[in-house]
Amino acid sequence: MTLIDTLVEKTKKAMTAGANAASSGFRSTHESRAPSPHRDDGTGSTTPTLDEIEHGLDVVTVGDLLVPPPGGNTSSSILAAQQRAQLAHTSDHYAPVAPAAEEADPALTRRGRHTRLEDLDIRQTLGTGSFGRVHLVREKDTGKYFAMKVLKKTEVVKHKQVEHTLNEKHILEQLQHPFLVNLHSSFQDASRLYIVMDYITGGELFTYLRRSQRFSNNVAKFYAGEVLLAFEYLHKRDIIYRDLKPENLLLDGQGHIKIIDFGFAKYVPDVTWTLCGTPDYLAPEIIQSRGYGKAVDWYALGVLIFEMLAGYPPFYDEDTIRMYQKILQGRVKWPSHFDPAARDLLKRLLTADLTKRYGNLKGGSKDIKTHRWFANLDWGKLYRKQIPPPYVPLNRGDGDTSNFDVYPEETEPYGRPGPDPYSHLFKDF
Repeated sequence: MTLIDTLVEKTKKAMTAGANAASSGFRSTHESRAPSPHRDDGTGSTTPTLDEIEHGLDVVTVGDLLVPPPGGNTSSSILAAQQRAQLAHTSDHYAPVAPAAEEADPALTRRGRHTRLEDLDIRQTLGTGSFGRVHLVREKDTGKYFAMKVLKKTEVVKHKQVEHTLNEKHILEQLQHPFLVNLHSSFQDASRLYIVMDYITGGELFTYLRRSQRFSNNVAKFYAGEVLLAFEYLHKRDIIYRDLKPENLLLDGQGHIKIIDFGFAKYVPDVTWTLCGTPDYLAPEIIQSRGYGKAVDWYALGVLIFEMLAGYPPFYDEDTIRMYQKILQGRVKWPSHFDPAARDLLKRLLTADLTKRYGNLKGGSKDIKTHRWFANLDWGKLYRKQIPPPYVPLNRGDGDTSNFDVYPEETEPYGRPGPDPYSHLFKDF
């Protein structure tokens, strides 16, 4: 059995067990990862009009429009957003605002919250998985809405996901950042684990990307920049995320990124060897079973930027073995519409050579932030959320669920008393 064959078998097991168990997912069965039909196959078939050239607009077609939900209008579309975004990154309209102060110790604050099941009004299901589901819940005392992830202990233990689940809880306790989902509290009963987090109303970036087919340069730059700032924050704390993909990026009510799903995140001060992540986004060193570190997140950022600009990942193939081979070969087929600066940055991110990969060099993430593709992006304004997001999701209120799919509801009631054979595994939950 070759290395690739072995990896495919390991991947099947890891993805089946890990992805569903670890997912904070508001959805467990996503639309296919297969790319949507794209207009540019490298032949240059997309041609800008004279009006687009004269006015410097991004080349888009009707396929780039997000069809607004009932009651919406075209001003909410990605097309309008792309046109507005041309000047947004360097606008001087915004007065400086000091960053919001972080809690001195978020972990202590969260551990001090003693949420109980009876404190919450459980609303509809937002997503389902092999080991449980995510509910919209409303805190009875405050009226605030949260997303509550519920995991069955028996399934977590059966699929050997105890470490991933505890990692997720412990890491979320420590985090407080504008572009990361925030943990509210966690608790357990005899049969289940409960993780209460921010409710992010806007839905997945994956949905908007598939509807739009691909994003313009400035739209992709905006979302990539917010992810980059979040990764900087995590890496300063020696935390690797390891599961970047559009499905794990939600939009909040204003249209800013919130990274969810920390089931594969891990504290790694040096190197680790665990196989995990989404196949399209795996760095070569993971596939080769080499020890790896934070550089895999920067590689994944390159994959994300490519997918946002092209509408499909750089090494996509329906056959997993061929996809891994393409990743190891590292030969990218560049769509003709790609901006030269974006192409240059991606070459520096999607390289197997760790001595050349941006983010992993002496300059760290600064090498990425100062690259010409990000030229004129004001990182301070981006962090303070002073740059208008490309798309503001329709929002009918704090508990609006219109941006999520409808799922069958759980019939087995939570919180029933009974034996707890796994209490010793989850003492610190």
